[in-house]
This record gives sequence, C-alpha cells and structure tokens, in this order.
Amino acid sequence: MSQTTRDGFGSRFGVLVAVAGSAVGLGNLWRFPYMVGNNGGAAFILLYLFFVILLCLPIMFSEFVIGRRAQANVFGAVNSIAPKSGWLSIGIISVVASISIMSFYSVVGGWTLEYVFKSFSPSFLTSNSDSLSDQFSNFSQRGLLPVIMHLLFLLISALIVVAGVKNGIEKYSKILMPMLFVLVILLAIRSLTLPGASEGVKFLLYPDFSKITSQTVLAALGQAFFSLSLGMGCIITYGSYVNKKENLFKISFMSAIADTGFAIIAGLAVVPAVFAFGISPDQGPSLVFITLPQIFAQLPFGNIIAISFFFILLIAALTSSISLLEVVVAYFTEELKISRKNSVIITFIIIGFFGTLSSLSIGPLKNILLFNKTFFDLFDYTSSNILLPIGGLLVVLFVGWKMKKEDVFDELSSGGSISLNKKIFGAILFVIKFMAPIAISIVLLNSIGIIKLF
Repeated sequence: MSQTTRDGFGSRFGVLVAVAGSAVGLGNLWRFPYMVGNNGGAAFILLYLFFVILLCLPIMFSEFVIGRRAQANVFGAVNSIAPKSGWLSIGIISVVASISIMSFYSVVGGWTLEYVFKSFSPSFLTSNSDSLSDQFSNFSQRGLLPVIMHLLFLLISALIVVAGVKNGIEKYSKILMPMLFVLVILLAIRSLTLPGASEGVKFLLYPDFSKITSQTVLAALGQAFFSLSLGMGCIITYGSYVNKKENLFKISFMSAIADTGFAIIAGLAVVPAVFAFGISPDQGPSLVFITLPQIFAQLPFGNIIAISFFFILLIAALTSSISLLEVVVAYFTEELKISRKNSVIITFIIIGFFGTLSSLSIGPLKNILLFNKTFFDLFDYTSSNILLPIGGLLVVLFVGWKMKKEDVFDELSSGGSISLNKKIFGAILFVIKFMAPIAISIVLLNSIGIIKLF
C-alpha cells in the first residue's frame, strides 16, 4: 500500500511523541519504582539501562524496519515481505496481544480515572493505610462502577484514535506527552525536597552490586523489553506511518531515551517520598493506590499533589492505550477494508466486552477461573508472559533470518541518505540474529516455568 493512500505522521516530533507515548505508560509510574525497590535500587537501574542499549534498541530497529519497509499494518507488513508464509503469525499474535493487553489495561486505566475524581474530594486522603486499602478494595470489587470507568477510559482512547494518525494520535500526543513530562518533573522536585528524601536518592543512584542475582538480571531484562512496547505490534504499526526520509536511528534512540528518562524521573518522584516517610520501597502495585495517597495526606497541599499525580497516571495510560488500539484498528481498516470509524467501534466492542469480564473478575466473577486464573489475571499473564515474548522473538528472527540483508540496510540507512558504517550495521544485525533471540527465549522460558534460573 503506498504511503500516499495512507494516513501518516506529519513531523519527526509527532513520531517521537507518539512512539514515546506508546512506551511511556502506567508501568513507568508504578511498575518501575517498585521493580527498583524489589531488586536492589541503582544496581537494577544499571542492568536495565544495559539491556535497553544492548538488546532493546536493535529490537526496536527491527520493528521499525518491518513497518516502514511495507508501509502497512502488522499483518499486512509481514504478508507484503513474506506472503502467505508462517511468518503471518507475527501479525496475528500482535493483534491478539493488543486486544489481550487492553482487556486488563483499560480496567487499570478506569481505576486511574476514578482516582482522578476521588482526589478532588477532601475526604479522600488519609494517613490510615487500612482505610485507603478498604477504599481501593470497595471500589475495584463493586462491579458496576469499575466497569463504567473502564468503558469511559476506553471511550476517551477510541475518540482519539478515530480521528486518525495525524489529526488524532499525533495531535493529542503532542499535547499529552509534554504535559506528562512537566507534571512528573514537578512531582519529582516536590519529592526530592522532603526531609529524609536523600536516602531515597542514594537508593536510586548508588548501586549495591551485592544485591544482583539471576532474578535481578531477568527482572531488568523483562522490564527493559516490555517498557519499550516491543513485541506487541505498536512500533511496527507506527513505523508504517513514518516518512521514508526519517532517520530510524534517531527516532529509536530518542524514544528509548524519553522512555528511560521518564521511568527514572518517575522513580525520583516516588522513591524519595517513600523513604522520607519510612515506608518500604518494595510495596508492589499497591504503591500507587494505597501507599502514595497515604504519603500525600501528610504533605502540605496534599490534595493538589494527589490530583496532579493521578492525572499524570491517566495521561500515561492514554498515550499507551491509543497505540494498542491503533494496532487493531489498522488491521481492520487495511486487511478487512472496514472504515476507520467502524473499525474503532468494533474494536471498542471487543475490548469493552473482555475488559468488562476482567473488571468483574475482581468482584462478582472472582470465583470463575480459567486455567486457575481470573479473567484479569489470565489476560495479564497471557499477554505479558507468552504473547509479547513470542511476538518479539518472531520479529527479530524475521528481520535477522528472513528479510534480505540489503533491505534491512536500506531501511536503516533511509535509502542511503544516512551514512551507516558497515561494521556498525554488522554488529546490529548480529544482535538481532543471535543475542536478542537468545535473551528473549530465556525470558519466555523462565516466565512460563519451563526453566528456572533462580
């Protein structure tokens, strides 16, 4: 499909904020801080940065190469390069993974939306952790209200996507991403000025290598891989909208820097505050909805800080959700020849249904189990532990072993307009062909329990 018949990004900045928005999500704000807390602080961050540079960037190059080479959605891109082959499973897995992720992610997005509303209430914040825990449990298990919030969050995402790439995704990413960074920087500044925050800064910046175990290494590898939205079709889909003249190296590096920088700033916003109030940094997911409101309640202007924080969470959730929706919508639009509006409606109905099951599985449907998991846990586990690693593995194998070497070089050099040293290209291709598949396979096999390295 020619680029002239498709929507696309209108500027390099538009590409950057959209791709960075896809990568920067709820995981950066709540998962990264507690992963750091659980895995030795700065030592984990150094491992994380190592894997981002060594493995994740070449994988991102691979996804951009596929998308821009074919100028089509994930399924169509693979079919264009390797028609009617088993490699089409990459497209199928990507679409299914996006639906699976959104089926629980939109539920968490709904929680975040509810907490934005809650934070406006003077009675919301309390230093009593049991009260905050009860608030969260009572809301998430109520049934109807969490479902409404999930559908409302999904509707906001759908309204952005229905406007298209340039007038929807790019336009709103240009607004949301700068706002997101400004707000989280302000929150980090406030956290760093708290008495006792210096201990949290030391925890983040001074590595204790004695804390590094095989578990730490795998956790850092998994966080780096999943943080950059790899293996779910988002980068391939966005890559298909990138102009042929754009430098894929610059876009990939700047996106990785934005995502990693945001994660570290988020750590500075959360961890020093946690240390300042004598709370353990390894609280897990409850850190966001229970522990942090407890801290906000003890700060001057705590309600304003709470409103800002949960609004940041909401923006982060939206920038990721629209990229996941676009993977599915692009498939329906280009492969099934359905209009964008109707594609968005169909996608909304599918994810709305499965997301409702996920939401209800925390409350009224909690006793209904599939493979010994609730619907929420099943979607989470299947996408994170199976679909994404398999999708990422197939992508690097496809680029490294199936695509023509000269085609990969042509894309990375933007048709020869960018000077690309043959030795550097060889090193990148080596990582794509050998190192990345091995690393992803280790994460996959460990995640599903076939091997145990710790």
